[in-house]
Amino acid sequence: MIRFIADNVQMPSLVAEKESVLARWIQRVAAGYGFAIGEITYILCDDEKILQTNRQFLQHDYYTDVITFDYSSSTVINGDIFISLDTVSSNAQEVETAFDNELSRILIHGVLHLTGQGDKTPLSKAEMTRKENKALAELETMNC
Repeated sequence: MIRFIADNVQMPSLVAEKESVLARWIQRVAAGYGFAIGEITYILCDDEKILQTNRQFLQHDYYTDVITFDYSSSTVINGDIFISLDTVSSNAQEVETAFDNELSRILIHGVLHLTGQGDKTPLSKAEMTRKENKALAELETMNC
């Protein structure tokens, strides 16, 4: 089950209008890496909530676009994925892409973390980007 919760923000139109397509896409991407979806909850929030979450659980004192909490077991993905819509919006402007494209990238970024993909080194970050791009291309074929 994949759930989307808006915490002190308006639900983005991409999610409100395409929730079932996004859920199918996320399931397909996870399956491509050998994982099934158990329960994933996306908490779409503002910068203040992500900063609070970062401080409380990770002892990091900075804003970020996504924080993933992994509760997976074996090949079943379970997790909470916090996404700051404020930061997604700023990132979209910075890289000159549409908000919906950047949001889609971050939605799948969290799932890729749940499949074991890291992004702490230049090499693993490049691999993460390649996998994100592959997933985004698949989403395009689903008419989203």
